[in-house]
Amino acid sequence: MPQQPVTSLRQFSQLLSATRRGARLARLLTMEQIVEWGWPRDSERAEAAEVVVAELATNAVVHGRLAGRGFRLGLMLLPDARLRIEVTDPRGDLLPAASPVADEGGRGLVIVDALTDGWGVLPYPPSGKTVWAEVALVRRRA
Repeated sequence: MPQQPVTSLRQFSQLLSATRRGARLARLLTMEQIVEWGWPRDSERAEAAEVVVAELATNAVVHGRLAGRGFRLGLMLLPDARLRIEVTDPRGDLLPAASPVADEGGRGLVIVDALTDGWGVLPYPPSGKTVWAEVALVRRRA
Protein backbone atom coordinates (compact mmCIF):
# COMPACT_ATOMS: atom_id res chain seq x y z
CA MET A 1 0.00 0.00 0.00
CA PRO A 2 1.46 3.43 -0.89
CA GLN A 3 2.47 5.70 1.96
CA GLN A 4 0.30 8.80 2.39
CA PRO A 5 2.16 12.11 2.17
CA VAL A 6 2.94 13.67 5.54
CA THR A 7 1.67 17.22 6.14
CA SER A 8 3.93 19.17 8.46
CA LEU A 9 3.97 22.60 10.05
CA ARG A 10 7.75 22.83 10.15
CA GLN A 11 10.62 20.81 8.72
CA PHE A 12 14.33 20.34 9.27
CA SER A 13 16.74 18.21 7.25
CA GLN A 14 20.49 17.71 7.52
CA LEU A 15 22.95 15.38 5.81
CA LEU A 16 25.44 14.00 8.35
CA SER A 17 28.57 11.87 8.21
CA ALA A 18 28.07 8.17 8.93
CA THR A 19 30.30 8.33 12.00
CA ARG A 20 29.77 8.31 15.76
CA ARG A 21 30.25 12.06 15.64
CA GLY A 22 27.50 12.34 13.00
CA ALA A 23 25.13 10.31 15.18
CA ARG A 24 25.90 12.52 18.18
CA LEU A 25 25.33 15.65 16.09
CA ALA A 26 21.95 14.28 14.95
CA ARG A 27 20.89 13.99 18.59
CA LEU A 28 22.09 17.50 19.44
CA LEU A 29 20.46 19.04 16.35
CA THR A 30 17.18 17.34 17.21
CA MET A 31 17.06 18.84 20.68
CA GLU A 32 17.98 22.29 19.34
CA GLN A 33 15.21 22.06 16.75
CA ILE A 34 12.62 20.94 19.31
CA VAL A 35 13.53 23.89 21.54
CA GLU A 36 13.41 26.28 18.57
CA TRP A 37 9.91 24.99 17.79
CA GLY A 38 8.76 25.88 21.31
CA TRP A 39 9.10 22.78 23.50
CA PRO A 40 11.17 22.84 26.70
CA ARG A 41 14.52 21.08 26.56
CA ASP A 42 13.87 19.20 29.78
CA SER A 43 10.43 17.82 28.90
CA GLU A 44 9.99 14.05 29.05
CA ARG A 45 8.74 13.90 25.45
CA ALA A 46 11.61 16.01 24.06
CA GLU A 47 14.05 13.70 25.82
CA ALA A 48 12.23 10.68 24.36
CA ALA A 49 12.63 12.15 20.86
CA GLU A 50 16.33 12.72 21.54
CA VAL A 51 16.79 9.06 22.57
CA VAL A 52 14.89 7.85 19.48
CA VAL A 53 17.14 9.93 17.19
CA ALA A 54 20.23 8.63 18.97
CA GLU A 55 19.12 5.02 18.41
CA LEU A 56 18.12 5.50 14.76
CA ALA A 57 21.24 7.51 13.91
CA THR A 58 23.47 4.94 15.59
CA ASN A 59 21.77 2.18 13.59
CA ALA A 60 22.39 4.17 10.39
CA VAL A 61 26.07 4.52 11.28
CA VAL A 62 26.59 0.91 12.40
CA HIS A 63 24.35 -0.98 9.96
CA GLY A 64 23.55 1.44 7.12
CA ARG A 65 26.98 2.77 6.34
CA LEU A 66 28.57 2.70 2.90
CA ALA A 67 32.02 4.16 2.25
CA GLY A 68 31.78 7.81 1.31
CA ARG A 69 28.04 8.06 2.03
CA GLY A 70 26.36 9.78 4.95
CA PHE A 71 22.88 9.60 6.41
CA ARG A 72 20.08 12.16 6.44
CA LEU A 73 18.18 13.31 9.51
CA GLY A 74 14.71 14.66 8.84
CA LEU A 75 12.41 16.21 11.45
CA MET A 76 8.84 17.28 10.83
CA LEU A 77 6.53 18.94 13.31
CA LEU A 78 3.05 17.63 12.51
CA PRO A 79 -0.17 19.60 13.10
CA ASP A 80 -1.16 17.44 16.09
CA ALA A 81 2.13 18.16 17.95
CA ARG A 82 3.79 14.91 16.92
CA LEU A 83 7.41 14.96 15.84
CA ARG A 84 8.12 12.74 12.85
CA ILE A 85 11.73 11.61 12.81
CA GLU A 86 13.26 10.18 9.63
CA VAL A 87 16.75 8.73 9.30
CA THR A 88 17.73 7.77 5.77
CA ASP A 89 20.78 5.66 4.92
CA PRO A 90 22.06 4.08 1.69
CA ARG A 91 21.66 0.43 2.77
CA GLY A 92 18.16 -0.56 1.71
CA ASP A 93 19.25 -4.20 1.65
CA LEU A 94 19.63 -4.25 5.46
CA LEU A 95 16.23 -3.76 7.04
CA PRO A 96 16.04 -3.14 10.78
CA ALA A 97 14.56 -5.72 13.11
CA ALA A 98 14.22 -5.71 16.88
CA SER A 99 16.45 -8.25 18.64
CA PRO A 100 15.23 -10.49 21.45
CA VAL A 101 15.59 -8.80 24.85
CA ALA A 102 18.00 -11.52 25.98
CA ASP A 103 20.55 -10.48 23.32
CA GLU A 104 23.52 -8.45 24.59
CA GLY A 105 23.17 -5.77 21.90
CA GLY A 106 20.56 -4.75 19.39
CA ARG A 107 18.01 -3.34 21.80
CA GLY A 108 17.77 0.02 20.02
CA LEU A 109 14.54 -0.75 18.18
CA VAL A 110 12.96 -2.15 21.35
CA ILE A 111 13.68 1.25 22.92
CA VAL A 112 12.35 3.06 19.84
CA ASP A 113 9.16 1.00 19.97
CA ALA A 114 8.65 1.80 23.66
CA LEU A 115 9.16 5.56 23.26
CA THR A 116 7.20 6.23 20.06
CA ASP A 117 3.63 6.24 18.83
CA GLY A 118 4.81 4.14 15.89
CA TRP A 119 7.77 3.50 13.62
CA GLY A 120 8.49 1.78 10.34
CA VAL A 121 10.70 1.51 7.29
CA LEU A 122 10.20 2.91 3.79
CA PRO A 123 12.32 2.31 0.69
CA TYR A 124 14.43 5.28 -0.39
CA PRO A 125 15.22 4.89 -4.10
CA PRO A 126 17.42 3.87 -5.67
CA SER A 127 18.91 1.63 -2.98
CA GLY A 128 18.42 3.15 0.47
CA LYS A 129 15.85 3.11 3.24
CA THR A 130 14.22 5.58 5.60
CA VAL A 131 13.45 4.51 9.15
CA TRP A 132 10.75 6.77 10.58
CA ALA A 133 9.28 7.19 14.04
CA GLU A 134 6.69 9.52 15.54
CA VAL A 135 6.81 10.94 19.07
CA ALA A 136 3.95 12.94 20.57
CA LEU A 137 5.54 16.05 22.05
CA VAL A 138 2.45 16.45 24.23
CA ARG A 139 1.26 13.44 26.20
CA ARG A 140 -2.19 12.33 25.17
CA ARG A 141 -4.69 12.02 28.00
CA ALA A 142 -5.97 8.52 28.69
